[in-house]
Amino acid sequence: MISQVTTAEISAGRLERSVPRKLSVAGVLSQIVFVSLLGLIALTAIPYGTSQAWWEALFVCAVFTLAIVWLLEGLISDVWPSDSWPLALPLAALALFSFLQTLAIGNRDGNPGAIQFTPWNAISADPYQTRFFVLELLALIVAGILLLRYASSERRQRIMINVVIGVAVASAIFGILRQTMQHGAGFGLPLLLPDLGYGQFINKNHFAFLMEMSFGLTLGFILRGGVKREQALIYFAALLPIWIGLVLCASRGGLIAMLAQIIIAALLFSGSARKGNSNETRPKIFGLVRSLPARIVLIVALIVGVIFGTVWVGGDRLATRIDESRAELNSDPTALRQGVSRNEIWKATWKLFTAHPILGVGMGGYWAAVPAVHDASGTMTPQEAHNDYLELLASGGLVGLALGAWFAVVMLKRLRENMSSPNRFRRAASSGAAIGIAGVAVHSLVDFGLHTIVNALVFTTLIVIATSKPQPESGLASHYD
Repeated sequence: MISQVTTAEISAGRLERSVPRKLSVAGVLSQIVFVSLLGLIALTAIPYGTSQAWWEALFVCAVFTLAIVWLLEGLISDVWPSDSWPLALPLAALALFSFLQTLAIGNRDGNPGAIQFTPWNAISADPYQTRFFVLELLALIVAGILLLRYASSERRQRIMINVVIGVAVASAIFGILRQTMQHGAGFGLPLLLPDLGYGQFINKNHFAFLMEMSFGLTLGFILRGGVKREQALIYFAALLPIWIGLVLCASRGGLIAMLAQIIIAALLFSGSARKGNSNETRPKIFGLVRSLPARIVLIVALIVGVIFGTVWVGGDRLATRIDESRAELNSDPTALRQGVSRNEIWKATWKLFTAHPILGVGMGGYWAAVPAVHDASGTMTPQEAHNDYLELLASGGLVGLALGAWFAVVMLKRLRENMSSPNRFRRAASSGAAIGIAGVAVHSLVDFGLHTIVNALVFTTLIVIATSKPQPESGLASHYD
């Protein structure tokens, strides 16, 4: 009897020691993946927003390496994500569809003894670029799954939000310094030229995408009570350089997106205040402020104030950019027909879609297919549609559009659940992410900022923040933090 008890006690002691040991190993791997993901957000912002092919390839390799660590951690802890598949499934279907666009179709009979030359014979106009698009999309899907898995607590999600805001603040300050101090080629990065792009970006509109995502995230996070009152000033201080950088970069699409974000934020704030105070006894002045006419006046005053501040800060640079809008939206019939105004590009993109309405011309194959329908001199050929919705329609056809709509419906459903959650942090974080996503949705009508890796990664992070359900610090999550 004594030996049996002793054996049982020893076995129990071994079990108690083995469980913490497994948890500690899994916790270390979890910390490695989470910190690496945050570092990846910061690192992708540095080399021109990761817009060059070899930097993009490095990003893909880094994400897949982290996926291997994730698999090891999952085998040890026996914890696998189950909440991410509804979001990942439509994107995985888009990746599979894009890969199918690259497969050769038709028969090729030739002399088996001769040198074989295989011309492109696939749905995609550029199968190699389409396959690279598939790799990038899969990397972003994996990054999103990893963020959903390892930013599963409020503490980690708050850190993730602060990293996104910090990267935007650093980029904005760098852009402001570059605008005021750069006088020759190279400013920290060799390809940065005076009056070309903004911040570390070659294209100022790509910089604006990063600013508006962070602007919306910060603004919504503050207004919906995601921070304590004594910390709100710190976030407002972070908001200032982001706003100044967005104005000074003179991206008209970015400014329109910012105004849309402010309207959405005002509507969300007034709606939440009315709902939250419905059962409270307040003076009549509060009821007057929450009334519909008062909210309309407040929103109009806010928009007018932002427009005035934007014009005052932007100055002549902004005025020049606004004056150039007419030329970009309308072609000059007396000039050489280059066909690079947005109206002409959009018309060519629509023609491309009508020529390939079902399956498109291949994700990433737009640049190779559009010359066939681009009615111009040929001296300049559009590389992007300057409208991501039109480009998705032309590249993926109705099938690609349906897959994109499927993903949007799933995301909006989960976003709506989070924004009405009784958890204050979840409400604030999802509201801020929703405002950032809305800015991208508006700006994508006239630009293609998500083609840059850092913007696509930050956008993925916003989707994770908007749709995840972070848990309190307890159970297995506490060991990981």
